[in-house]
Amino acid sequence: MNYKIILILTLVVMIAACNNSSKNRSEANLAKFTGTKCEVKIMTLDPGHFHAALVQKEMYEQVDPTVYVYAPEGDDVKGHLERIEGYNIRTENPTSWTEEVYTGPDFFEKMISEKPGNVMVTAGNNAKKTDYILETIKHGINVLADKPMVIVPEKFPELEDAFKIAEENGSLLYDIMTERYEVTTILQKKLSEMPEVFGTLQSGTPEDPAITKESVHHLFKYVSGNPLKRPEWFFDVNQQGEGIADVGTHLVDLIQWEAFSEVILSKNDVEIISAQKWATPLTPEMFEKVTGLEKFPDYLTENVQDGVLNYYCNGEINYKLKGIHAKVSVIWNFEAPEGTGDTHYSVMRGTKCNLIIKQGEDEGYTPKLYIRAEKDVDKEAFKTALIKAVTEDINTLYPGVSLVEQDGDLWTVEIPEMYKVGHEAHFGQVTERYLQYLIDGKLPDWEVPNMIVKYYTTTEALKKATIE
Repeated sequence: MNYKIILILTLVVMIAACNNSSKNRSEANLAKFTGTKCEVKIMTLDPGHFHAALVQKEMYEQVDPTVYVYAPEGDDVKGHLERIEGYNIRTENPTSWTEEVYTGPDFFEKMISEKPGNVMVTAGNNAKKTDYILETIKHGINVLADKPMVIVPEKFPELEDAFKIAEENGSLLYDIMTERYEVTTILQKKLSEMPEVFGTLQSGTPEDPAITKESVHHLFKYVSGNPLKRPEWFFDVNQQGEGIADVGTHLVDLIQWEAFSEVILSKNDVEIISAQKWATPLTPEMFEKVTGLEKFPDYLTENVQDGVLNYYCNGEINYKLKGIHAKVSVIWNFEAPEGTGDTHYSVMRGTKCNLIIKQGEDEGYTPKLYIRAEKDVDKEAFKTALIKAVTEDINTLYPGVSLVEQDGDLWTVEIPEMYKVGHEAHFGQVTERYLQYLIDGKLPDWEVPNMIVKYYTTTEALKKATIE
């Protein structure tokens, strides 16, 4: 009997010691950041996407100006360094970054062994990104990752492990969700949270979802005033990811963020109803214009038919989230017509009104927010509530926002230009938020579970689209 008691006590002590050890490791890691100047030291891993450079488009007092770059040799890292240099030498508000660069086939192992920084930024080839994230987190390094953090269903459990280990060792793993900072989306979300204006979110149907998000992108575009040269691997879905798992990440994130603000979601809340994918055809001339290469690389030949590359970058998801029907569409065209660009379309359907974002020709290809009252609402009462919401509540947050009545059912929300900072500036806003999370020592309680649900949604939808 005494032996049993001793054994039980020993186990209790061991468990307590393990818990305390884990807690101490977590607290030790979280205590590193206080907001002190230059305390954050960035390591940039394999920066094959221009998003990696956009994180450094501005300086941050909390971030050391010396950034350590680890990458394979080639055009990807060269292009990244050229973009950073462009920010350093620009006339208006130049940056002062110093890039310490290591290139070689063992770049990742070198970063882990040297570990000159405490935050790893990654935006590039997605084929091994999930592996890199997991191993980096295992070594107690914080990670700020461009989307997507996972592109295939088989790797999703690995990402879940990364979040679990991050929680255990006190590292912060966060993805760059720039679209949350677009002002029309912010105002759409704010108005949807006002029952006197929006009512409640409808349930919708697969044919008429409660929430619709559509994003149209272009393979050839300009970034920071220069033509964007994309790496050839960008056109390999095994390295970049298909549209559902890539850009679809942003749209699924916005649905969760707007419809279930700060609600902790679970995988059980998601039901994929249908999903599909299709290709954008690229001629050799198109491919050369955007990559600089005269012919398709060998790893793309399986998707080349009659001399044309079929790039499976488009996709659509119909799904339910906590019983609400939602639809996500990702479309890639080759090049936007002159004077246009990427576009975003979004609808949230409430019991009192619909909140609609359009970005087409009528809007001058800039996002505009519309409010359309439902037919059966009291129009005068709705108008009074809407004017009050915008002039009092919205203007407290965004002074100068106003309403223009188009007819008895439709209004446009007029937004001062100073709030339209643009996609590139959103990377700095995300980075500022992440730096504050480092000081706080944690992410909001809902962020990690909802990131997991987001990537579960995109990978399960890709699985269904592949089968169908």
